[in-house]
Amino acid sequence: MYKVFIVDDEPFILSGLHDILDWEQLDLTIVGQAENGQEALEQLRENPADILITDISMPVMTGLELIRAVREFRPDMKVVVLSGFDEFMYVKEGLSLGIENYLLKPINLEEFQRTLETIVEKLNVTRLDAEWWEYTNSVLKDNVLLRWLRGQIDPKERSERLNLVGLPLTSRYVQVALLQVEPATEAFRQRVAGLTGAEASFFMFWDSDNDLVLIHNYEEASAGAAEMSVMLEEITGLCTGGERLRVAVGERVDGIDAAPSSYEQAKQAQEFLEIHPEQSIIYYEQLKDRKEDLQAVLPEDWSEYAKLIMAKNLEGLSEKLELYFSAPGMEGLTPGLLEEMSLEWILFFRVLIKDIRSETERECITEGLTAIRRANSLPGLSAALRQTAAGIIGLLDRELKSPVVNQVLNYIEKSYSEDLSLKKLGFMFNIHPVYLGQLFHKTTGESFAEYMNRYRIDKAKEQLRSTNLKVHEIARNVGYWEMGYFYKQFKKYVGISPTEFKGLL
Repeated sequence: MYKVFIVDDEPFILSGLHDILDWEQLDLTIVGQAENGQEALEQLRENPADILITDISMPVMTGLELIRAVREFRPDMKVVVLSGFDEFMYVKEGLSLGIENYLLKPINLEEFQRTLETIVEKLNVTRLDAEWWEYTNSVLKDNVLLRWLRGQIDPKERSERLNLVGLPLTSRYVQVALLQVEPATEAFRQRVAGLTGAEASFFMFWDSDNDLVLIHNYEEASAGAAEMSVMLEEITGLCTGGERLRVAVGERVDGIDAAPSSYEQAKQAQEFLEIHPEQSIIYYEQLKDRKEDLQAVLPEDWSEYAKLIMAKNLEGLSEKLELYFSAPGMEGLTPGLLEEMSLEWILFFRVLIKDIRSETERECITEGLTAIRRANSLPGLSAALRQTAAGIIGLLDRELKSPVVNQVLNYIEKSYSEDLSLKKLGFMFNIHPVYLGQLFHKTTGESFAEYMNRYRIDKAKEQLRSTNLKVHEIARNVGYWEMGYFYKQFKKYVGISPTEFKGLL
């Protein structure tokens, strides 16, 4: 709503203006009133408004004097003059001050309302223009900063580009931090923008990975670390809505053109946070010793492993991993270093599937991390990595399938216990159920019914192995409400009944 301030030296007019219109319906709200121009001016300095409605003839300060004074600090304020004087001199001076209308008392209600409606339309256009300008300027700023931190702007053009979007980074040192917040609400973004915007040495933007990038540009090396620490504490203090904040900080670099190095270091430190969810902040300096220790035991060339994964050659990858873990010296590694080495492998897998933004991707990586932490031997770690690699290959294989079928498969993973049919899924994903069935069979090599039965039976086997639930409870958990049909499908896919299967465990 737009804010309205009313000034008139006659109290009954002030109270009457409150009641003669449905201000809320006009998208307006009265935020203040005064009985003379001087009192109004003092209030408007502390409590700004969008629209001023004022009388002309008032004690202490006239309405025209008030308008001139207000224009000095709020030149865009819309003004409506109410007057009992139908004199050309007042009208002419009012028009020269940019008023919206000059209305005679007693007020013509219809004309008064039309005047306010016109003002609201003008304010809406102005607001849209301002919001569009702010948006486009923000997009330009984010683009320039990201390209600079990626080393994609020629140093000769860098200063010109940064100055163009109002970012004069002129101090000697630069340090970059990456902040991940969940959930990344607009309210939190605005709070951070307000905090960093008040500090001349800090700049922030959101990069293409939806990370908040915090840039510290400063002159005194001795003060830089303390200033960054204070800022991160203050941003953490903004997490008042239950947000979870995780921070990765690159090293301080000397010179504006070295900033991409600090950004890259922050990205690497952020990867470490991915495999250590218990930590909320990590500095790149903390990883240096770890990287040196790992260098001797990690593959010199990862490309062969990447090729096998991208070719979805699980057998070849398993053999290569087995050879890697059976290499001389592996048995002598400490448990801590073995775990760190395996975590590096998880990061390698994650990089390969970084473009797959889905719940399945996160589950695949999470399961790999869990398997590694549970493994207590070299063979166990090897098996955990091979299992994760199989999941990665399966994930990549599915990404090559039809996008619609991928959506259906992802939905099945979450909702396999529900009553699912091609008709229901076709309605959900806006595709004819007959065509969806044909596409599903072509993509998966199975009919929808075959896939659903096999998937549900696999889930039933998992629950038979890992829970003490009764067979009929498990049947319902995986989507079967007729026990006879469940037994029939279980025997078809497993070869024995659920009861016999449970008895073998």
